[in-house]
Parts: sequence; structure tokens; C-alpha cells
Amino acid sequence: MPYQQRIEPGGKEALRTARIAGALYLVIIVIGLLGETLIRNSLVVSGNAAETARRILTSEWLWRVGVAGQLLLLLCAVALSLAWYVLLRPVNKHLTLLAMFFALVSLAVESVSALQLQGALSTLLAAARLGIDPGQAQAMAYLAIVGHSHAFAVALMFFGVECVIVGHLLRRSGYFPAPLGVLMQLAGLCYLLNTFIMVLSPALHEAVFPAILAPSFIGESAFCLYLLFKGINIPAWDQLTIEGVAS
Repeated sequence: MPYQQRIEPGGKEALRTARIAGALYLVIIVIGLLGETLIRNSLVVSGNAAETARRILTSEWLWRVGVAGQLLLLLCAVALSLAWYVLLRPVNKHLTLLAMFFALVSLAVESVSALQLQGALSTLLAAARLGIDPGQAQAMAYLAIVGHSHAFAVALMFFGVECVIVGHLLRRSGYFPAPLGVLMQLAGLCYLLNTFIMVLSPALHEAVFPAILAPSFIGESAFCLYLLFKGINIPAWDQLTIEGVAS
């Protein structure tokens, strides 16, 4: 048997990794939903910079909680990416590595978008001290929030490609159900469509959003719950890793 520098974890270790990945994924989904629906959607008034600024300053603590939640989400996403790498590497090391490159770029762009949320609040708080006209400060803060939305859409583009690759690896794995892979690939395609529609036709994007992301929510939620409650098919994992070592 040829010498192997890398030995994949056993089935029980992989199962533990899968459960951890499921827990991280759940935290990411919950934070993302709460941040978007209960915080930003309740404080940001589309097309109205003055009212948006008033609501943010009135609920400054809530806005800060939203930014902090976004940062926590990013930390969990980095750890989740590592877990995905461990779980999918036995299928195809190079494709898994490619997916992780897309994941890292996505998280880097999303980190910038989170800074724009903090920048919107900082602009409003510093306006009087710096002698900035209130109307101008409100416009700057609103544009920072719009910039966050656009940067986040770009992050989702890279994440969408990651989902397509991850879905392919899930279908090929044998230790994850193939339908999960199809759902993740559909989720990735929806993320990609969402970004390009937003860039090419804002009016169309307004008409189809957020319905266009419903398949993404279904696919990611299904994968999350499977990881959390089922994990992996241990015999299939052990069989594939044994074949990989022997080859």
C-alpha cells in the first residue's frame, strides 16, 4: 500500500464534524433571517434617507446588535467552510478546494458589506461633531446601506458558485443523499440569478425578490437539518475513505 500523508477521519469523527457543521449552519441561517427581517427591514425605509436615519438613531442599540450578529455570522461561516472541506474532501480534493476558494472570497466581500452597516451608523453619529449637514449625513448613511446590499449580493454570487460545487460533491459522495446535492445546486443557481438580475434589471429584481431566493432557503435548510440530525452515512463514508487510501 502506498504511503499516505493524509488519512481521512473515521466515520464517527466525520459524524461529529457533520453535527458541528449543522449547528454552525443553523446559527448562520437564524442570524441571517433575524438580521434581515427583524432589524434591517424594520429600520430601513426604501427611498427615504431621513426616515431611515431617524429610525436607526432611535433604535441605535438594535442596529448595533444587527452589525454584531453579522460579524458573528462571518466567524461561524469560516468554521463551517472548514467543516465542509473535511466532509467533502474524500469525494474530490481539487473541487472541494475550489469551493473553499469561492467561500473565502464570498466571506471577504461580506465582511466589507458588514463594515458598511457600521459606517452608516458612524456617519449619523458623527455628523454634528464634524459639522456635516444633517441631510447630507442622512444621504451618506443611506448610500452606505445601499452599498451593503450591493456588496452582499456580490458575496452571494461567489457563495452561489460554492453551493453549485458543494451540491455536485454531495451528489457524488454516496454518504449524503443525492437530492440534497440537487437542492444545494438549485440554491446556488438562485443566488447567481439574484445577483445578475439585480445588476442588469433593478426593476425586475424588485419584482422577483425575495421569492427568487425561496429555493435557496429550502435547499440550505434541508442540508442544515440533515447535518444536524442525521450527519452522514457512516458505512458509506468508511467505504469511500478506505478505497481512497488503497488507491
